[in-house]
Amino acid sequence: MEIVVTGRHVQVSERFRRHLDEKLAKVPQLAPRVQRLDVVVTHEANKRQSKACDRVEITCHVKGPVVRAEACADDKYGALDIAMDKLLERLRRDHDRRRVHRGRRVPESVSQATSRLSEDPASLNGQSAGVAGAGPDDGELLGADGDSPIHVREKVHASTPMGLDQALYEMELVGHDFYLFHDKDTNQPSVVYRRRGWSYGVIHLDVSEEQERVS
Repeated sequence: MEIVVTGRHVQVSERFRRHLDEKLAKVPQLAPRVQRLDVVVTHEANKRQSKACDRVEITCHVKGPVVRAEACADDKYGALDIAMDKLLERLRRDHDRRRVHRGRRVPESVSQATSRLSEDPASLNGQSAGVAGAGPDDGELLGADGDSPIHVREKVHASTPMGLDQALYEMELVGHDFYLFHDKDTNQPSVVYRRRGWSYGVIHLDVSEEQERVS
């Protein structure tokens, strides 16, 4: 299992790396086929408090959907503990779902499975987004004109057509509030998003009228 650690605005010490290796050793127990773990440690300003905080993002590359978790705390050790709890819970969810698929029972829908779970306040703060498992800082930084403080990142991802149920499931695995996907039933670019609690919505983009106007 390859572990790639990146520090942004913070020096990642050897002591933290050893602590990280001990924590991540639990991952193969739930994801035996894990190929790589990407860990990003970021020191950033806390928007809710005057002091700074540390954010830890963990991305687990396994066969199938990408599983991701992130957390923010006063220090990177605390953020790592919270992120690991989220990651292991999502890996357990994925592991249990795979066992159901291999058995004779009919797999649960995402709405049925998630209705038993308590809300995760960190995933309902409206600050997370998803597209094919991409993180908020992935992609190419395009910059902005002049002295504008706005920065735009461009991302291009290969898309495998999937159903709404699978899109909901993958959105939950990465802990995001919306998920861009190619709907195999409508053959349209679509976005599924979280409303309140475990209520969801979906938007389909109809490009046929635009294509007719262009032609």
